[in-house]
Amino acid sequence: MTTWVFEGTVLPAGDGGRVSVGSGDAQPLPGRFAVPGLVDSHCHLTLGAGADGWPALFGADFARERLEELASAGVSAVRDVGGNRAVTLKLATTEDDSRPVVIAAGRFLAPEGRYFAAAHEPVAPEELLAAVEGELADGATWLKLVADFPEVGPDGPIRGSVMAQTYETELIRAMVELAHSRGARVAAHCNTDIVSELIRVGVDSIEHGTALTEQDLQTLGARGGAWTPTLCASVGEAPNETPERRAARLARSEQLAAMLALSDRYGVRVLAGSDVVGSVAGEVDLLVKHGLTVTQALVAASTGAQEYLGLTGDGNLVTYDADPREHPEILATPASVVLNGKRIA
Repeated sequence: MTTWVFEGTVLPAGDGGRVSVGSGDAQPLPGRFAVPGLVDSHCHLTLGAGADGWPALFGADFARERLEELASAGVSAVRDVGGNRAVTLKLATTEDDSRPVVIAAGRFLAPEGRYFAAAHEPVAPEELLAAVEGELADGATWLKLVADFPEVGPDGPIRGSVMAQTYETELIRAMVELAHSRGARVAAHCNTDIVSELIRVGVDSIEHGTALTEQDLQTLGARGGAWTPTLCASVGEAPNETPERRAARLARSEQLAAMLALSDRYGVRVLAGSDVVGSVAGEVDLLVKHGLTVTQALVAASTGAQEYLGLTGDGNLVTYDADPREHPEILATPASVVLNGKRIA
C-alpha cells in the first residue's frame, strides 16, 4: 500500500498545504494544484448511439468502459440520470472501490412516443407511480423524469420540434411526494416554461433548464434545489448547422448565461454534467464562459456537487501542473489521479 502525498494548492478553496491519501509508504504526487475528485452530475453510463444513429441503451461492458474513461479524467463520482436500470442500479448498490461512485436514477420515466424508442421502456400515466415504486425498491435514490419532449416515432427519429409536457402536473406532484416520502429525489429533464410548474410541485433538480427564469431560480434556490445546465449538450455546435439552428443555439446560450449569472444570488446549486456529448472539463470551461467565476465552476464540478449528493472527497485527489483558475482547460489533462486511495493515472 502507498500513501500518496500532494503539496500545493487545493481547490476550489485555494488552501495551501500537504494532503495525504491512502496508507503505507509515502510517495509524492506530481502537480502543484489539486481538487478532491471531480463529479459528473448528469451522466448516462449506458446511453449511446445505436446502429441507426439514434440513442439506444447498452449493457454492463459499455458502462464499465465509460467509468474507466471518467476515472482517468479525474471523475470520482457520477449521478447517472437515466439508462439501463439493470446495469446502473446494480452499480449504484454494489460497493467497488476500483471505480467512481455511482448514484443512479434507474430508467427514464416517460410515456410512449415522448422519448427515444430504443432508450426507454414507456411508462403510461396510470403506471407512473407503480414504476416509481419499482425504481425505489431496486435501490434508486434519484428518479429521472422526462418532463417535456417532442414527439418521437417508433423507429427512432424525432417527428417535430414542438416540446410537449409528458405527464399532468398533479401526477408529477404525486410522484415527487412519493419519492420524498421514501428519501429519494427527482431530477427533471425540461426545456420549456413548464419548468416553473415543476419547481412549484417540488422537483429537486432541473436538468438542462433552457427556459428557466429569474423567478424560477429564486423559488428553486429558496428550498435548496439544483440546476444542471449541461451546456455541452445545450449550446454545443452541431455538424452541418443551419442558420436557423445556429440562431436558436446562440439564443439559448445568451439565456443560459443570463440565468447562470443570477444562480449564486438565489442560492441555486449549479452542478456540472457531461450528458452524452461532453466532459466535466468541457462543462467547467463553458460554465465560466456563461457567467460563473472559475471558482464557482470548480465548486459545481467538485465540492459543491459532493455536498449536494451526500458524498465526500475522501480518498480522491486529482492534481494538475497549472492552475485551473487561470487555465480551465488544464482540467482535461490531469497530472495524476488518485481514486479511493489508489493511484490510477
